[in-house]
Amino acid sequence: MKIFECGNCGHPLYFENQSCEKCGYLAGYSDKLNNLLTFAPNQMQLVSDRNGSTYKYCQNHEFGVCNWLIPLEDESTFCKACKLNHTIPDLSDQENFKKWQKLEIAKHRLIYQLGRLGLATPSKDDDAETGLHFDFISRQGNQKIMTGHANGVITILLSEADSVHREQMRKQMSEPYRTLIGHFRHEVGHYYWDRLIATNEYLLGKFRDLFGDDRRDYGEALTTYYQTGAPANWQQNFISQYACSHAWEDWAETWAHYLHIMDMAETAYYYGLSVKPQIKEKSVKGNFKFDPYAEKNFSRIYKSWAPISFAINSLNRSMGVPDAYPFVVSGAVVKKMEFIHQLISSL
Repeated sequence: MKIFECGNCGHPLYFENQSCEKCGYLAGYSDKLNNLLTFAPNQMQLVSDRNGSTYKYCQNHEFGVCNWLIPLEDESTFCKACKLNHTIPDLSDQENFKKWQKLEIAKHRLIYQLGRLGLATPSKDDDAETGLHFDFISRQGNQKIMTGHANGVITILLSEADSVHREQMRKQMSEPYRTLIGHFRHEVGHYYWDRLIATNEYLLGKFRDLFGDDRRDYGEALTTYYQTGAPANWQQNFISQYACSHAWEDWAETWAHYLHIMDMAETAYYYGLSVKPQIKEKSVKGNFKFDPYAEKNFSRIYKSWAPISFAINSLNRSMGVPDAYPFVVSGAVVKKMEFIHQLISSL
């Protein structure tokens, strides 16, 4: 993600900041300008100190879960991201409320990134057939309810916002990585497969060459995967073991990792990161001098990102914490990501 700063004092701001910690100016994100705007406190209206326009906060600002702005003249009460909520938990339950806050942080970062990629995120309220909705719910004893995607509705279990539960599930599923943003990126991958691939015969052919046959029975494929696991050489062709289960899951897993890499790459660009390790191997030397969202050549993005990712993992190990990106990306997986990048770039 890009770096933001206070329009009043220049202090750096995080994407989620609702005010500047240095000068006290109010802050809010404009998705149209892709920028955090700041406002003098104790004013009757939110008049931007950057462009003089007047705004209002999204209605969910009152819960402290959204800092996105809406032009004052717009009749909408919810921002672009919060419009996508279909079901939220009972907020009178404090535990639910804390989990919802974490889910909203991840969801807002997802919608930011999809906007950077130029991907549409229509609400089902406006487009029932091809729109998108989020359900944030708990099982309440119904074990059939799971995190997943179906016909534009992405369900995220509240329990995934519990770090202890998430770690237990990570170990149970033998996963090296399990995060909220990872869930969102994976499930929205299924949504965009429906939107971009499913009805396009040409793209379906290209997809099947890379990811496998989507016509294979999904239920049977998952059953087989959970019974036998991934093949011993899975890392040669897949980004994760779960990606081996079915072509749809390979797409969603690869899509999620493509988004991981693009977000890390954008952050590296805005921080001006470069690495020049004191070793002879040139593959771990690199820098980021370009905006990845404006670059059509994914190979260039990947080759610039990989050394920085290696350095970040090394820093994490210095602190005794897990790698930020604990995955091996094979040449076959890079080709799949290239397909995704070229597809999005062509829209």
